[in-house]
Amino acid sequence: TENLARCTAASGARRLVYVSSIGVNGLFTDGSAKFSECDIANPHNAYALSKWEAEQALHRVAAETGLEVVILRPPLVYGAGVPGNFAQMLRLVKLGIPLPLAGVKNKRDLVYVGNLVDAIMTCATHSSAAGNTYLVSDGETVSTPDILRELAKALGVSSRVFSWPIGLLKLVAPLFGKADQLERLIGSLEVDSTKIRLELGWKPPHSMLQGFHETVRGNGTRS
Repeated sequence: TENLARCTAASGARRLVYVSSIGVNGLFTDGSAKFSECDIANPHNAYALSKWEAEQALHRVAAETGLEVVILRPPLVYGAGVPGNFAQMLRLVKLGIPLPLAGVKNKRDLVYVGNLVDAIMTCATHSSAAGNTYLVSDGETVSTPDILRELAKALGVSSRVFSWPIGLLKLVAPLFGKADQLERLIGSLEVDSTKIRLELGWKPPHSMLQGFHETVRGNGTRS
């Protein structure tokens, strides 16, 4: 990343927008406060640490060369071809597999890829963006059961979410090697995207529901 930034500066380009990760802030929020740009960095794994180190390197390059750097930290990005837990949830909902997550009361912020692209373009062109870090999201906080139900609607299938005690899920998940996956499904991660909205006047052009429908279409399933 640092080498790319130096080459960017040497080429005469004025600005570089770097897509970092909300993982720089941490893995979960505790429900009392959302992640914000003011948080002390708390990268939770090697990937998040590499993103944090890249951010610091970019600030050094900016100070040495005058290159304008803008950093975006998105949470989970969804859309056509989405990988990971989101893709697995989509497959399970499509197959009509009953999921014992109705009792989960977590709060999650996501960002649709179309909204992220729009935010990148705004950061690349807005005069006030230079030198800033922004957290970006759809601005619609949802729970894991909410996500499953909305995906079911987009797929045109019945939602098969039922309630099971969370404590029991935590006991059973390690037996199947799914402890980490369960924690991501039941944990909260809230993002405060107020700064980019106020400073740059950015608004997500797509609603979360539109994003879910586009994700379903992009994965070759009924919408």
